[in-house]
Amino acid sequence: MTAPVNPPRTVPRPSATFDQYTISEIQRAAATGIYDIRGGGAKRRVPHFDDLLFVGASISRYPLEGYREKCGTDVVLGSRFAKQPIHLKIPVTIAGMSFGALSGPAKEALGRGASALGTSTTTGDGGMTPEERGHSSILVYQLLPSRYGMNPDDLRKADAIEIVVGQGAKPGGGGMLLGQKISPRVARMRHLPEGIDQRSACRHPDWTGPDDLEIKIEELRELTDWEKPIYVKVGASRPYYDTALAVKAGADVVVLDGMQGGTAATQEVFIENVGLPILASIRPAVQALQDLGMHRKVQLIVSGGIRNGADVAKALALGADAVAIGTAALVALGDNDPRLEAEYQALGTTAGSYDDWHEGRDPAGITTQDSALAARLDPVIAGRRLANYLSVLTLEAQTIARACGKTHVHNLEPEDLVALTVEAAAMARVPLAGTNWIPGQGF
Repeated sequence: MTAPVNPPRTVPRPSATFDQYTISEIQRAAATGIYDIRGGGAKRRVPHFDDLLFVGASISRYPLEGYREKCGTDVVLGSRFAKQPIHLKIPVTIAGMSFGALSGPAKEALGRGASALGTSTTTGDGGMTPEERGHSSILVYQLLPSRYGMNPDDLRKADAIEIVVGQGAKPGGGGMLLGQKISPRVARMRHLPEGIDQRSACRHPDWTGPDDLEIKIEELRELTDWEKPIYVKVGASRPYYDTALAVKAGADVVVLDGMQGGTAATQEVFIENVGLPILASIRPAVQALQDLGMHRKVQLIVSGGIRNGADVAKALALGADAVAIGTAALVALGDNDPRLEAEYQALGTTAGSYDDWHEGRDPAGITTQDSALAARLDPVIAGRRLANYLSVLTLEAQTIARACGKTHVHNLEPEDLVALTVEAAAMARVPLAGTNWIPGQGF
């Protein structure tokens, strides 16, 4: 019997280690000799809120009737020391995203949408714009290591001040703003040359540790007559100790940002390999507050990959007081809309990849300083879209809280949760579904 003339060929087996993306990155690095820069947050799969489930009420717990029994959503931030703490109607805030990274109409739209739901926006790096202050009923001013655009008058105009020590996408690293985004207006606000790449510092120039941070917080309180709440924001890396030291330094609020949190631009190797998922960070931060007797006295805001009301409810159940959204807010405004797919393709990317944020050519007019592109975004319509989204997040979180028998979303607690994976159970410190076992805490 003769062998077949054309024997069947073995199907090529792709490598899990050297997949097509990895090969393309090696080839790009070899051709250019420079590291890759992009915006957005980590794209790798990490344990996240999807790995948790709520245990709804039945006989042992009595649920609330959805349309007859109230479930509160308000939150007060900064009640520790500030004479004028912030009162939000919903536990969802808008994270810091700078004018420079975002267009003027985008900043205005964020203010409009947040104000419609009674929550706050945050300036981001680069200073305060009249559009943002004028359309934000509650505005938090970020004080970053760069000090770009910082002046005492704007600090006094703000409703709270957020000292940024780190960011989830790049804890330990400084920010980037590429030259194509440094328009004449951005250059004036930041005192930079037009069209030249800038990279801000990775640490504050006037303090080197928690004792110096305490002095800085005192300076800001004196500057604002002790009226404004002082936040301290850290990227998730050592959440227990960073939270404890922020409290020791006198913070009213701690903001904790996980590695799924986005950025306008930084090295991809940084985004994907530095920091912790937000799921792994909330419980250590809460533990630090509890050990100091400060849980709910110093408020905890968490961010990094919040997408829906279930994520909000899960973060609150793990001990947070509120959440902050960035990427999701931009999507709500209209960013990465599939209807613009042809234009994203022309940029070498695709809708939903967020690979265009750093380049300043966003066809949606959101992450750009190009005046023609920015004019595409109607801030009134975009603000209404954001308000709709925030409303849905709140209603979804309330629905879950009611199903767990809670009269306020802050009454959600870890015992309302179970985990689907061992990793998520260990990180969130809740039982593996169907068992009483919390990994690391015995049987």
